[in-house]
Amino acid sequence: MHLKIWVFTKTTEWKSMKNNLQGKLYLVSTPIGNLNDITMRAIEVLRSSDIIACEDTRRTLKLLKKYNIKKPLESYHDHNKEKKTSYLLKLLEKGKMIALVADSGTPCISDPGFYLVRKAIERGYNISTTPGSSSILSALILSGLPTDRFVFEGFLPRKKGKRSSRINLMKEEKRTIIIFESPFRVLSLLKELKKIIGERKISISRELTKVYEETLRGNITDLITHFEDKKPKGEFVIVLAGKKE
Repeated sequence: MHLKIWVFTKTTEWKSMKNNLQGKLYLVSTPIGNLNDITMRAIEVLRSSDIIACEDTRRTLKLLKKYNIKKPLESYHDHNKEKKTSYLLKLLEKGKMIALVADSGTPCISDPGFYLVRKAIERGYNISTTPGSSSILSALILSGLPTDRFVFEGFLPRKKGKRSSRINLMKEEKRTIIIFESPFRVLSLLKELKKIIGERKISISRELTKVYEETLRGNITDLITHFEDKKPKGEFVIVLAGKKE
């Protein structure tokens, strides 16, 4: 007897599909900095896969070399996701095992992996995950801010008008807020947060798990002063206190 599952497709019709299609997609978490931060199961899955889909083949190759893993790599990013998704689905149809990785951390978070996952779900393919490193959770637990309820905003829009609109929506948010930002815009973002939201507790982590890992905590004004004196370097995860009750 075959197990049947129900999948809601974009045609807005419920379809009965057999959950016995041969191919399998693994969502594999990789280190966010220190290459030792990978699970044994993730290594096993990467070694067993027929192909590894990744954003930047050069970064993934560095990880694979460390663990002596030799597998074909397929670039998968925002600019080719539609074309490559079709190709990867065909491989799943043929019974291949695919490992999807991000440049670092957990795939499908602020990267195009969600597109492949959504299409694979529509087709009824098996999907599994190997949990691991996450810069979001690492920065959150280092912040000292409430962790029982939080919201992830990802990268805010680059255009000033759209970014201001998003920050205005965040103004009334009572949960802890997590934001990604590049070193080129972190200071301007802090100034905009101060202007729209006002003074709040904030924590900023950079280079997590790497040699120069650093977490700065204080009020928004404190961090503005710091980055006015010291040029921001590295990728940043900002953890902002929510509005007080």
